[in-house]
Amino acid sequence: SWSALDSPLVGRSASVLQRMDHRSVSSVTIPPPACMLRPLEVPMRYLFGPGPSNVPPRVLASGSRPIIGHLHPEMYEIMNDIKKGIQYAFQTENNMTISMSGSGHAAMECAVFNVVEPGESVLVAVNGIWGERVAEIAERMGANVHTMVKAPGGYYTKEEIEQAIEKHKPVLFFLTHGESSAGLCHPVDGIGDICRKHNCLFLVDTVASLGAAPIFMDKQKIDILYTGSQKALNAPPGTAPISFNDRACYKMFNRKTKPISYLFDMTHLSNYWGCDGNTVRAYHHTGPVSGFFALRESLAILAEKGLEESWRKHKEVSAYLYKGLEDLGLKLFIPDRDLRLPSVTTIAIPEGYDWREMLGYIMKHHQMEMTGGLGPSIGMVMRIGLMGYNCEKTNADKALHALADALKNCKKSKA
Repeated sequence: SWSALDSPLVGRSASVLQRMDHRSVSSVTIPPPACMLRPLEVPMRYLFGPGPSNVPPRVLASGSRPIIGHLHPEMYEIMNDIKKGIQYAFQTENNMTISMSGSGHAAMECAVFNVVEPGESVLVAVNGIWGERVAEIAERMGANVHTMVKAPGGYYTKEEIEQAIEKHKPVLFFLTHGESSAGLCHPVDGIGDICRKHNCLFLVDTVASLGAAPIFMDKQKIDILYTGSQKALNAPPGTAPISFNDRACYKMFNRKTKPISYLFDMTHLSNYWGCDGNTVRAYHHTGPVSGFFALRESLAILAEKGLEESWRKHKEVSAYLYKGLEDLGLKLFIPDRDLRLPSVTTIAIPEGYDWREMLGYIMKHHQMEMTGGLGPSIGMVMRIGLMGYNCEKTNADKALHALADALKNCKKSKA
């Protein structure tokens, strides 16, 4: 029987209503942002601060290679290469050697989260921002944190360290090798022996020093060592090599509680990196494929150049920079030349000058980044970084010219 619903007019009306209803459901109320309709623009700058540093064309090109799957056999091969490159850079034979998918802070947290359990004692040497940061990380995860504190640029004797370890009986002692906030390269020899004597793990941060100053993980009995990709290694920020020796692994894999982070759990990461002896690598997270390409290439450049040559070059160029700074009448913040970090040089803020004005002038007129202090060293220093690809006397000359220009043209107070 015929119904009014069968009318062609009614049918067309229903179709129109359906289309209108579809539009109302799918329509957007936020328009495309104007900024996203413009091409990406990035200025060319001299990155002469504490990092990231300028990246060599070869490393930039490696990061633009076609993406492959993060679980493809070819990716595992690249990860195996990275592992061997890190072992060379760290001077270690540790099997448990990987790169974190994240910046140096990821490695910092991974180290603390995996070897420390809530309530355990941790001792942190603080002489700049990185000790402060590790102390906070350990405190947040429930450790019983003890700190040794000195002003930026201060360093610890082995006697001071042993006394503190005897007093606090920590499961972990942290020291920054390259304290970039102060420009200090801390002596490491003999500290590993003290830690072993007192059954304490030795954790060292080399984010600002790896490739620029000598470090020997195995010989110096360092239990956990980490670094970042963006300093003397000259890869883009975002990957962080880390290595654990057998002592650290024993503590890490015999925990009573699970680490507080799933992403940084070495039970899973050791499998992802093929370090746990299993033939099958299970999915844990999606690693930064392009970042790993770039890290592999930066480690290859270091291997081709050789560690000794890299250390020699950083020492030579930093000495050249020191003389130029002193010729300008500037005062180096670390008086003892042997304690200066070759990759990041700190100068005392010149008397009568506003350091922010000077750095702003240098950026505006020279397209050059230098920075002020960080954490406890803010207002105390200006920092000049010449590392890896940037570690050349010609770049030191550019930095010195920019500083001389700023000293001439920035206001100086009469006081």
